[in-house]
Amino acid sequence: MADPIRITSRGEVEMLTLCRPEALNAMDEPMILALQHYFRSLADRPEVRVVIFNADGRAFCAGLDLKGWPPREGDGAVHGGWRTQRAIATVMQLMRNCPQPIIACAQGAACGGGMSLLLASDVRYCTPDFRMNAAYIRIGLGGCDMGSSYFLPRLVGSSLASEMILSGRFVGAERALAAGFVSEIAGPDEILGRAEALAADMLLASPMGLRLSKDVLNRNIDANGFEAALALEDRQQIMLSMTEDYAEARRAFTEKRAPVFRDR
Repeated sequence: MADPIRITSRGEVEMLTLCRPEALNAMDEPMILALQHYFRSLADRPEVRVVIFNADGRAFCAGLDLKGWPPREGDGAVHGGWRTQRAIATVMQLMRNCPQPIIACAQGAACGGGMSLLLASDVRYCTPDFRMNAAYIRIGLGGCDMGSSYFLPRLVGSSLASEMILSGRFVGAERALAAGFVSEIAGPDEILGRAEALAADMLLASPMGLRLSKDVLNRNIDANGFEAALALEDRQQIMLSMTEDYAEARRAFTEKRAPVFRDR
């Protein structure tokens, strides 16, 4: 069987590609286990600084592959369902916890769990044919799944989030852009170039500065008020000001040259 994901190294940037185009990149067990392994490994791979996440074929991800999770001996309906549920949810947790920013490039449909992969990414670009929905409610389940009830209201506001979660309606590229779900709409031949350009800008930051910025953004989404957010930012900045990379950045700025960071 072909590998469900493909990893392409581009120096300090890695490209992660979903590789089940014949199934619209629907989530089967091998794909989810491969994604778990990849995102878990990133914590111990500081040489990778940015991840670009995309997919082969005409759809980003059609959601759960209902036939892609063979039952295990001894599993009842509840245990088998729980195993699938937790396996996919773990991917979303690992994406948020990995220190590397994730830039997602989505084309075609992103349904259910496919939309949640985008929600768990840090930056999202899409093509003009993009459309997404919280499909879970359309298969007899609740509309709150795989982080949708957490991320969607924060990204697009409570009204559109409620509309999507309570109806399963599709939202297209233009509305996703207007709501702030994606940063930009780009053609199929341009979208990876936009992601690579953003990744290049991210690489201008010091390695630790980039990691901690993602960490603080994550934590301050749920900050206990403005003062708590400032306190975390203050501590981050003072800690970073003690690094060798900060001293190098100041020298480079004065000397009008690009800094050479050593992650120290």
